[in-house]
Amino acid sequence: MKAKDLDKLFDDGEEDVLQYFDVSKTRRINWEHELVELELPKERLAELDAEAARLNTTRGQLISKWVRERLEKASTAVE
Repeated sequence: MKAKDLDKLFDDGEEDVLQYFDVSKTRRINWEHELVELELPKERLAELDAEAARLNTTRGQLISKWVRERLEKASTAVE
């Protein structure tokens, strides 16, 4: 397939173009994880779980998202 044809498929958004790529060996650069323990009162944990359920995500993914957003906001405020 030519690049212009792939571009058109992507731009039209009618087809998943990932099927045209070999993603078996893809990786995220600088994507190392470290486990962090977090203590919360049971009431806050229930609120966190409810919010995660409302957003159809997991507790851990929601916390990661919020931390990432806060750090990005803080780094742009410093610049």
